[in-house]
Amino acid sequence: MPKVKPVEHLERVVIRFAGDSGDGMQLTGDRFTSETAVFGNDLATLPDFPAEIRAPAGSLPGVSGFQVHFADHDILTPGDQPSVLVAMNPAALKVNLADLAKGGTIIVNTDAFNDRNLQKAGYESNPLTDGSVADFHVHEVALSSMTVEALKEVEGITSREAERSKNFFALGLMSWLYNRPAEGTLAFIETKFARRPEIAEANTKAFKAGWNYGETSEDFAVSYEIAPAKLEPGTYRQVSGNSALTYGLVAASKLSGLPLFLGAYPITPASDVLEQLAQLKQFGVRTFQAEDEIDASGAALGAAFGGALGVTTSAGPGIVLKSETVGLAVTLELPLVIVDVQRAGPSTGMPTKPEQADLLMVMFGRNSESPVPVVAASTPAGCFHAAIEAARIAIKYRTPVFLLSDAYLANGSEPWLIPDVSTLQDISTEFATGPNDEGGFLPYKRDPETLARPWAIPGTPGLEHRIGGLEKENETGNISYDPENHDLMVQLRAAKVAGIAADIPSLEVDDPDGADTLVLGWGSTYGAIGAAARQVRASGRQVATAHLRYLNPFPRNTGEVVRAYDKVLVPEMNLGQLRMLLRAEFLVDAVGYNKVRGRPFRAAELADAITALVDQ
Repeated sequence: MPKVKPVEHLERVVIRFAGDSGDGMQLTGDRFTSETAVFGNDLATLPDFPAEIRAPAGSLPGVSGFQVHFADHDILTPGDQPSVLVAMNPAALKVNLADLAKGGTIIVNTDAFNDRNLQKAGYESNPLTDGSVADFHVHEVALSSMTVEALKEVEGITSREAERSKNFFALGLMSWLYNRPAEGTLAFIETKFARRPEIAEANTKAFKAGWNYGETSEDFAVSYEIAPAKLEPGTYRQVSGNSALTYGLVAASKLSGLPLFLGAYPITPASDVLEQLAQLKQFGVRTFQAEDEIDASGAALGAAFGGALGVTTSAGPGIVLKSETVGLAVTLELPLVIVDVQRAGPSTGMPTKPEQADLLMVMFGRNSESPVPVVAASTPAGCFHAAIEAARIAIKYRTPVFLLSDAYLANGSEPWLIPDVSTLQDISTEFATGPNDEGGFLPYKRDPETLARPWAIPGTPGLEHRIGGLEKENETGNISYDPENHDLMVQLRAAKVAGIAADIPSLEVDDPDGADTLVLGWGSTYGAIGAAARQVRASGRQVATAHLRYLNPFPRNTGEVVRAYDKVLVPEMNLGQLRMLLRAEFLVDAVGYNKVRGRPFRAAELADAITALVDQ
């Protein structure tokens, strides 16, 4: 009987799975994450995959990675550096080795380190034997050949299909090594490959073979355990940003009492929202995959005119094409939610990489004076409430609203405390049903509090009115070229958006020590800023943090907050767009920390920048 191996307890681990884009690293990482969520750890993930549909096998551009950070306490980021790297081939090792913490662990598929693959990765010699990995703990595992050997008795699969199951061998090994539950993965395999029982059998055997290898191999002397985190009581599930956004839009539909219509054109990294909403027709969702971005936004605005919650989704290149329709929605004063899942640009840029560089575009990227509210999500789970809030503002104020996410939030995942539906805010509205003036119906007669115009459904008797892009006469909605009327309408539309500041929460500041330095962020920098602030405070320094979720209008106390500090640092994955707005509106000498690498900030680099500013 084999000797039971000792178990070592850790507080946290950062693992990166990396391999060719056909090696199933995203699936492997997702399954490991799901079982980690079931176990009860706090976690954050960072999938990283090539933009090419199928990059050349074994090439550096074709490397796909998935990083998961899990711990027995609350964490804010996917981790700065992996402590464990699972490398399926030489290219995966070369691309990721520089990120691995010194003294970290490498589990490498030695079968892939042949002359051909080494040459593809640009190695002149084998890094496993030339000293390149001498600073790390290396476990050389013949993943491919052991997988094929374990599956030799499975009937109905080819040798190539057997070899492709090596990702499940690796998953089994890592599941044993970190004491992850196995039942969920085995059930997943049965369900996912139900149409091909032989593939299900192969992947099941590969997973168990990997588990058994870890249990019996002398190369792995111990396994590790990370205790469940102490999270707020409730029901949790693992959720990505795009999934949370999808659920938020459905919830907004139910909370408003409006049918949800999505007009979208597939584009990375926003396509998941279209795909997921298309599977939720039972909730009254209608999805329309348009032939282009312009049609998608036009259909969504048409649905809003017809009384639906109109939504259109895209990324930066598609948002550019939607700008004319957004301008039309401004002048029609109809609710429309435009979701921008930002990615690296300009133009096509780096489609699978995150960036925060669309802020000024969504603020000002239309002709004339056409202000639009802007809401930004800050965490993957937070995309749920951000979607509801964007819909609430759009419906209440009869205006298009931009909801900003990015590729990091969209693809990353974390535990989500599923909210009690009864606690969610009612955002229902009333349609116009009859005359609102002695002379009949005035389509642009405004609510005195919100300045919103009536929402009249086409076909309602007596509420016929003109729509279109030409300027409207105040109240009547008739076409008008009168200079004074145009000035009035421009002022009213601007005042309506500015007035939303009275209807959103004040900017909250985390300042436990009375600091003189404020770090102010927005969007997906939330986790990195929070983790960096923890490091800075642990060094004995004082720093305050705040995070903007409303970017137009700003919370009404924003000026008061930023003027209260001697030094203001604004980290952004752009060249200083929020910093520009803060300087212009509040006349503060904010400084920026700006890098545009298609990667999220690391907490350590932000901590260094904060420390340098605090010490000035």
